[in-house]
Amino acid sequence: MSTSFDLERDQFGKLILRCGDQTHAGVVPVRAFPLQTPEENIALVDSDGHEVAWINQLADLSEPLCRLILEELAGREFVPEIQRIIDVSSFSTPCTWQVQTDRGETSFVLRVEEDIRRIGTSLLVTDNHGIPFLIRQPAKLDKHSRKILDRFL
Repeated sequence: MSTSFDLERDQFGKLILRCGDQTHAGVVPVRAFPLQTPEENIALVDSDGHEVAWINQLADLSEPLCRLILEELAGREFVPEIQRIIDVSSFSTPCTWQVQTDRGETSFVLRVEEDIRRIGTSLLVTDNHGIPFLIRQPAKLDKHSRKILDRFL
């Protein structure tokens, strides 16, 4: 679909999509490939989960539309990015990881080594509550973090 639509928030903060003579209330942006291409391939789905618009590239949208979509995605997606591995309680699982993320320092329990998955050049680490943590470029972590990570890979 082309990007010939308008998007705004209603008085309750929900997104309203206007495309031609159609109006869709409560649309939600959903990334098709959130880790590999976060700025591309975004569907706008209605409250029933049906796709009502498709965005090939966020860069193709006007700045206000792009901002609205990114704000909505930020409120829905929670994927902290691990910047440093401070410590692990054990090199066997389950173990507790203490990490520095882009959202602050935290700790989580890694249940099994299979909860560390490769996604392209990135790693996705899922804690015991199902919360995903992203390591975007493992090779660029500090030496201490890489040494700990290598014990689990």
